Amino acid sequence: MTEIKKWLHKLTFSNKSIAPLVVFRILFGIMMFLSTLRFILNGWVYDLYIQPSYFFTYLGFDWVKPFDLYGISLLFGLLLLSTLFIALGFFYRISSIVFFICFTYIELIDKTNYLNHYYFISLVSFLLMFLPANKACSLDAYLGFTSKQEKVQAWSINILKFQMAVVYIFAGLSKLNYDWLIEAQPLRNWLKHQTDLPLIGDLMQYEFTAYLFSWGGALFDLFIVFILINNRFRIYGYAMVIIFHGLTAVMFPIGVFPYVMIVSTLIFFSTDFHKNIVAWIQGRISLKSKTTNKGQINSPILPKRSTGIILSIYISIQLLLPLRYLAYPGDLFWTEQGYRFSWRVMLIEKAGYAQFFVHHPENGMKKRIDNKEYLTPQQEKMMSTQPDMILQFAHHLRDEYSDTVIVEANGVEINIKEPKVTAEVYVSLFNKGSRLFIDPEVNLSKINRGFHHKDWILKNEK
Repeated sequence: MTEIKKWLHKLTFSNKSIAPLVVFRILFGIMMFLSTLRFILNGWVYDLYIQPSYFFTYLGFDWVKPFDLYGISLLFGLLLLSTLFIALGFFYRISSIVFFICFTYIELIDKTNYLNHYYFISLVSFLLMFLPANKACSLDAYLGFTSKQEKVQAWSINILKFQMAVVYIFAGLSKLNYDWLIEAQPLRNWLKHQTDLPLIGDLMQYEFTAYLFSWGGALFDLFIVFILINNRFRIYGYAMVIIFHGLTAVMFPIGVFPYVMIVSTLIFFSTDFHKNIVAWIQGRISLKSKTTNKGQINSPILPKRSTGIILSIYISIQLLLPLRYLAYPGDLFWTEQGYRFSWRVMLIEKAGYAQFFVHHPENGMKKRIDNKEYLTPQQEKMMSTQPDMILQFAHHLRDEYSDTVIVEANGVEINIKEPKVTAEVYVSLFNKGSRLFIDPEVNLSKINRGFHHKDWILKNEK
C-alpha cells in the first residue's frame, strides 16, 4: 500500500516542468480559434441556432435558450476572442472561464448537434480553468499579471493525459462488439462509398479492407495511450496517431476532431520536447516576464487532501459515466439509452422515419403531423432514431395542441383539450431493413422524460 501511495503522490503532487502545459494551452487556443472561425464562415451559426424554430434541450437544461441573431453573434464573438486570449495567455483565467461557459452553452442549446469532440472540448476547457497554464510564455506573465514559474504539480498535466486516455480507451472498448468486429459494421457499408479516394480508393471496395479498418481501429484505440507513454515507442505511436486521424479526416465528415486529437496527444511527449517548443517560441517573440519564481510552484489554492478528493471525484465521474448504459436492458445501438457521453465514435449506421399523430382523447379522431413545420431536416433525421428526442417532440406537440381547435380538410372541427400523441417510427440499423421502433399505441404525451428505462421501445428482432 505504501508503494501505491508513493506512486499516486508522484503522479499528483511531484514537481514537473510547466512546458507541456504551456504548449497544450497555446495549441488548444489556436485549434479552437480556427474551429470557431470555420464554424462562423461556413454559416453554421445561422443554420443551427437561428433558422430552427424548435430546439431539443438536454434533460435538466431546458432553461438553456437560443438567442436572437445579435445575441448569438455576440456569444460566438466572445468565444472567438477567448480562444485567442487563451493561446496568448492574456487574462487567461477569465478567458478560459468565458470559453467554457460560451462553448458549453452553445453545445447545450440543441442535442441535435451533439458530437463527441464537442463534449471533449467542454471537458478540456473546464479543466483549463483550474490549471496554471499561463505561468510561462504568456502575456499574463510578461505584463506581471501573474508570476512566472517553471514547475507545476504533476496532476495539472496528468489530468489532461487522463482525459485523453479516457477518450481512446473507452472508444476502443466500445468497438469490442459483434457488429464492429464480426460484421465490420458500419465500415463495410461506408467504405464502399470511398472508392474515389486517391491511392487507396480501389481498396475500399473489398470487405477485407473493412475488417482491416475495424480491427485496426479497435486495437489503435485500446493501446495507443500505452504506446504514447512509452519513451521508446512514442514516436512510432505518434506516427500512428497522424495516420489514423489523418485517414478519418479525409474519409469521413467529422469536423476538426481528428486534428484536435493529433495536436492534443503531443502532451504525452517528453518534457524536453515541450521545453524546446517553448524556447523556440520565446526566442522569436523575445518576451521576458517581469516577475519570476524559478524552480518553485506557487502555494496551491487548495490543500493536497482537498485537491486529491476533487480529482478523485472528477476521475470517478469520467470512468462511470460511459458505463451507465449497463443499467439499461436491450441492444444499446438500437435503444441508444446511455449512448451519449460515452465516447462511442462512428459505431452505428442508423436511419429512421417518424410519423406523429395528435388524437382527440374521446372520439378517436386524429391529425397527421408534418414534421417539417417544426423541425429542420437535420433535426428530423436525428430525432427519428433517438427515443428521448422522439418523446421530447411528442411533448412539444402536446403543448402545441392543448386547448386548440383543429379544422380537418373536410371542414370538421376537432376541439382538443388534452391531446393524445402517438407515433409510428421505423428504424433501420446497419442498413438491414426498417423495423417498428416504438409502440405505436403508447400515448407519448403521458410519459415523463427522465433517465428511467423506456419500455415503450420495441425489441430489435434481428
